Amino acid sequence: MGGDQVNENSFGRITSGVKLRASVFEIVNFISIQLPAWRDDPDRVDEQSEHKLNAQLSKFLNYRAREYLPMFRFDHEEPQQGNRSIDISVSPEANAVIEARTYTIYDPVLVIECKRLPAPSPDREKEYVTGPSPDRITGGIQRFKLGLHGATHNLAAMVGYIQDYIEDGWIDTINEWIKELAAKPLGDGCVWADDEILHLYDYNIMSRVGKYKSRHRRRTGSRKIEIYHIWISMKRKSA
Repeated sequence: MGGDQVNENSFGRITSGVKLRASVFEIVNFISIQLPAWRDDPDRVDEQSEHKLNAQLSKFLNYRAREYLPMFRFDHEEPQQGNRSIDISVSPEANAVIEARTYTIYDPVLVIECKRLPAPSPDREKEYVTGPSPDRITGGIQRFKLGLHGATHNLAAMVGYIQDYIEDGWIDTINEWIKELAAKPLGDGCVWADDEILHLYDYNIMSRVGKYKSRHRRRTGSRKIEIYHIWISMKRKSA
């Protein structure tokens, strides 16, 4: 995939001396490489449901990680705040020391929220970013900002399943929603700013996978969360 390559030895059975940001970048790079192989897998049922897509993807990534990213495993639906869960988590296959912290097999290094683009119904139109009202906290970025997802993480990821075959327009649409919230907050406790928009840093025209980054203020304190966004056009190569 373009210039992206997974170094199969860089994150093997490492148990110490690993940098968290380097680990997350390697995981994001791995996901971006594996996404088109998953999408085009002839054994995969062509689902539309977000829940079913998430289950498929976590199984595929976990299977491929055994060979290409053996330090980590991918799990479906990691518990978060209250009764909430996030779609996919990435945890060590064995206890590992990352930046002087010991991560056990129960401690995710990265949590990942997945969203369909477009959303499945008009009342959920902006769900990649935010829910429709203060009483419906369903937004992907919104939940990270509020600490409902990834409360202990400064780095997180989102996967966007682009299902309408229109790839280029989504970045402008998502960023416009963020600017609208900066001008007129929803009242959910999130404080938005124009500098929280997504920025493209890689796009592979052959695989139709784009990677973006954004930084967001949390509800309280000065901490921010950085989100890696990995978007894939779900139209199969053979279609």
